[in-house]
Amino acid sequence: MARLETVEGYRIAPDPARPGLTRAVSGLDQAGQPIEISVVEERPLTIYLNRQEIVTAMTIGDYPEYLALGFLRNQGMLRPDEEIVAVDFDEEVETVVVRTARETDYEEKLQKKTRTSGCAVGTVFGDMMEGLEGLNLPRTQVRTSWLYALSSRINRTPSLYLEAGAIHGTVLCRADEPLVYMEDVGRHNAVDKIAGWMMAESEPAEDKILYTTGRLTSEMVIKCAQMGIPVLVSRSGFTAWGVEIARQVGLTVIGRLRGQRFVCLAGEERLLWDADPTAVPPEEKKHRRKSAQ
Repeated sequence: MARLETVEGYRIAPDPARPGLTRAVSGLDQAGQPIEISVVEERPLTIYLNRQEIVTAMTIGDYPEYLALGFLRNQGMLRPDEEIVAVDFDEEVETVVVRTARETDYEEKLQKKTRTSGCAVGTVFGDMMEGLEGLNLPRTQVRTSWLYALSSRINRTPSLYLEAGAIHGTVLCRADEPLVYMEDVGRHNAVDKIAGWMMAESEPAEDKILYTTGRLTSEMVIKCAQMGIPVLVSRSGFTAWGVEIARQVGLTVIGRLRGQRFVCLAGEERLLWDADPTAVPPEEKKHRRKSAQ
């Protein structure tokens, strides 16, 4: 049995043993025998922007401040240079309040919502295409050796997925180095946590790769583009609208990255083929994540 990679080198990595993320549930297996497994917990988190309630999201509950910041940033409610006065999390009432120096009022924006295809029923607002007009992402070159190295390292990192399943992962990377690995019940939540961390740490985006286990939908492409990250990679497949938007904004999109295989449907000219796929070890069955449904 292959040894799992350690979390050395990550700035933030999953902590499957963290209290409150899973609980043991008893049942019967296919043979009618008693079984006890770990299942992921989910809980509501209500996000406020100053005095205005914005949304209640279902989440696993870790990094609530990053989730709130990233959600508001990706919905266009926080400017890239926003002056954040405070981010207050009240665990007892499961609420995060993000306070800004400027006054905000998004009542009209809140009335225009689009339900997304996210597995945990993500929500974006009706003007979700705002901010993409005229956007030109850096034309960052991507080495195929980076893709294989990232896939291998991430799949062997101890995670909540390997512990309990029913979870999505998103990893912020630079070249072949994974930096921040977030998980949640919805892929959009995991991406928002990454965005919140980047905003809090003033982390530059132009040299980054965003790796996700979820489908490359229009929502995922828009979030990545709005974050300024020029490369989006997934183990799963694409939607046609997601690919179309990626081509419009100059986002490199790579999907179905498993073992020796991947497919690039946008930004193909930016790939540098520096690795022989036949020399890449096949992905072990234990680490094969199922496509998100």
